[in-house]
Amino acid sequence: MVLRAVDLFCGAGGSSAGASMAGAKIVAGVDAWDRAVETFAANFGNDAALLEELHSRSKPPRFLHASGIELLLASPECTNHSCAKGAKPRDEASRRSARYVLGYARALAPRWLIIENVVQMRSWDGFDAFCAALRAMGYALRTQVLDAADFGVPQTRRRLFLLGDREAEPRVVAPKRFRAPKPASSVIKLDGPWPSRPLYSAERAAATIARAERAMDELGRGEPFLVVYYGSDGAGGWQSLDRPLRTMTTLDRFGLVTWSGRTPMLRMLQVDELKRAMGFPSWFKLPAGSRREKIMLLGNAVCPPLMQAIVNSLCAEAITDMAAA
Repeated sequence: MVLRAVDLFCGAGGSSAGASMAGAKIVAGVDAWDRAVETFAANFGNDAALLEELHSRSKPPRFLHASGIELLLASPECTNHSCAKGAKPRDEASRRSARYVLGYARALAPRWLIIENVVQMRSWDGFDAFCAALRAMGYALRTQVLDAADFGVPQTRRRLFLLGDREAEPRVVAPKRFRAPKPASSVIKLDGPWPSRPLYSAERAAATIARAERAMDELGRGEPFLVVYYGSDGAGGWQSLDRPLRTMTTLDRFGLVTWSGRTPMLRMLQVDELKRAMGFPSWFKLPAGSRREKIMLLGNAVCPPLMQAIVNSLCAEAITDMAAA
């Protein structure tokens, strides 16, 4: 048996990378952003990458019907569920993008499905109806909130996963952490080749300096640390390197402060460091695009080791059959 999978709202392919690490064959990924589709193609093949804006009438392309799809992955739009949106009005059309998964589920009838989103999706007034539609197709469902840091990823990243199985109750996905979480220092090169500039300069924002000074007051001078640039932060706007990175977003959010003698120096974390902080395998490529685009691709992704663990748990029967074949 081959565990064949389709990935909707696939982005760069974090879910697909994790599923492939668990043994799945990625048949197709669908996304509306050309840069995401280009990245997906570089990792899973040109024939697997489909540029399409999903909508309420979306149907799988004909070749998928004959492919024997067993696993449907999906990461519908999350911006208008997320607390990062603040008090801004929500776009209900964006929230309803989750329902675009239903057409594929109905047409392909995969045994398993995994739908990922921000935790706040549970408070969407359409969530219960969405789950009811999946149950009407025969899926037993489990809703679980998982943190990537509990699965060997050096980043604190809590996400909601809706697990579906047409033949059995989905099992609880158990964390794989047997020791302390991986710290941010495990993916950051303190002596990397990238240039740093003095923290104190006329161009530096006062808020950035204030956050860095709070870290120096706490840690003492000479100790490297991270400054959190963007987004709300309830922990002083900085973090030490001995704990997992805070949740990555689509913004260039983290600056590294190191020391040249007694002078604090600052540089932004690099794409390769952020890729490792998401848990992407070494074989995964980000072939083209600006730094900004690559950070957007990474910040929107699912951490592959977490998805690997979910697929291993949910689809254990198929994975056992593949191993025995």
